[in-house]
Amino acid sequence: MKLKIYFLFFIVIFVGCKVENKSIEIIETQKPNQYITVIGIAQDGGFPHIGCQKECCANYYNGRSKKKSVVSLGLIDTGNQQKWLFEATPDLHTQLADLERNHLKTTTIIDGVFLTHAHIGHYTGLMYFGREAYGKNDINVFAMPKMRSFLEKNGPWNQLISLQNITIQELQNETPILLNSSLKVTPFLVPHRDEFSETVGYKIEGKSKTALFIPDIDKWHKWKRNIIEEVKKVDYAFLDATFYNQNEVKRAMTEVPHPFVEETVNLFKNETLETKNKVIFIHFNHTNPTLQENSKERKKLKELGFRFASEGDNYGL
Repeated sequence: MKLKIYFLFFIVIFVGCKVENKSIEIIETQKPNQYITVIGIAQDGGFPHIGCQKECCANYYNGRSKKKSVVSLGLIDTGNQQKWLFEATPDLHTQLADLERNHLKTTTIIDGVFLTHAHIGHYTGLMYFGREAYGKNDINVFAMPKMRSFLEKNGPWNQLISLQNITIQELQNETPILLNSSLKVTPFLVPHRDEFSETVGYKIEGKSKTALFIPDIDKWHKWKRNIIEEVKKVDYAFLDATFYNQNEVKRAMTEVPHPFVEETVNLFKNETLETKNKVIFIHFNHTNPTLQENSKERKKLKELGFRFASEGDNYGL
């Protein structure tokens, strides 16, 4: 009888340890030493959107949907006590607070900000680093040559430079930046409406995994690279999902060209589930039905294997 009791006790302890270890693994999967965290998913105008009288934004005011921040990724390295931001959005103040409160609190507010281009949702958050707000010195801002020139020659951005609130670190196309011994970021040019600056996407390489971040591009066929092949090379691909299809908004789509979600899905329709599962849609216009978590369009594409970025998601590197 005693042997049976001891045996049962051993089984309980063994199973308990296995369950506990599994729980620990889940936590580590969510927040490993190096990871990308999603802190914004909306197109430049955010959600709810200015002037919108449609049901999509009415859902927010009626309490059926939550606010969505403008597209941004955080890059965290807890081992080296470092963190970076991709995009300086109009929501930068709360996004930096998110990184500090929910991910990594350090003596510096951020180790650097990587900019993609000079459209309002992607750089105007730099204003929070100025004397009217944060007012500290030497925030590293990584920017391509034309983006750097735009900031240096136009106010109020050039005041940030003259007061040394920010320090521009110039990037070069396809030239890697080593953040530390196990993290690397590489900018690459993509075709987009370059009225004020060039536009880049980023390749983010960690210890064991790699991600693409392309929040804005005109059309996949205009890019010199093959998007399918580029997705196959990485573990995660955060891709432009501004509009679902041609009929979404009543304006000339040539004014704001983007690859429709339907176009991207069609490109990948004959690829494996593994490849489709690497595609993580991001940068949603407020009218895009796939921004709504329970929409039939989103559910259909998830069944096909595609994924959708949500604020708070973490992706281990």
